[in-house]
Amino acid sequence: MVSKQRLGVIVVDPLPVVRAGLALMIDDRPDMDVLAEAGTAEEALEAIPRIRRSNVCVLVSLGFEGEHDSYWLIRTIRDHFPGLAVLGCGANADPLSISRALFSGADGFLDKSSDPVEFLQSLRRGATGEMVLAGPPTEWLGAIAEGIERRRLVETTLTDREREVLKVAAEGLTARQIASRLGVRERTVTTHLGRIYSKLGVGTRVAAIRLATDAGLVSVGMPE
Repeated sequence: MVSKQRLGVIVVDPLPVVRAGLALMIDDRPDMDVLAEAGTAEEALEAIPRIRRSNVCVLVSLGFEGEHDSYWLIRTIRDHFPGLAVLGCGANADPLSISRALFSGADGFLDKSSDPVEFLQSLRRGATGEMVLAGPPTEWLGAIAEGIERRRLVETTLTDREREVLKVAAEGLTARQIASRLGVRERTVTTHLGRIYSKLGVGTRVAAIRLATDAGLVSVGMPE
């Protein structure tokens, strides 16, 4: 009788102690193997192509920041390695962070404060492609779903240039300052803003920025 192949897990977390703890807990299970550990998005993307196994799940911490943050990594893995299961993982994450991870392509989310048994069971289920949410309270489900829809609205409705204008506008710059930053005419910026308001169904810049902020696409007052 052929035994079932064990689940291979790639643990990606910026904190060495947390990464090691997760790896020890997972590797201790008779039906799981830790195939690689990575402390950066780049290390993860270098490790994944070397894995020659099926039944592999990438456990990605939501603690990565910067240009190559957790959401960028999740989307990159989903785009380049569609056969892999990807689960977001975090401690005390809010509904917005979870919805961003799911929108980016994660198959689910595991809270590090979950009971270890629930955490591992959810990891197994998520590896099969099942949508799992281990840890978040049930009352968050509506907010998580709304966050996904808001992000889908902004990302699929606006062009790349319009999203760029909105991100710069969130810094509190005037239309003239936005034009100077992007190297375009002020009239072009005001045209973009008008189209943004129309597409998002809002009447002011504040409302547009609030919607984009709720979707996790811009940070108010934070320069690029």
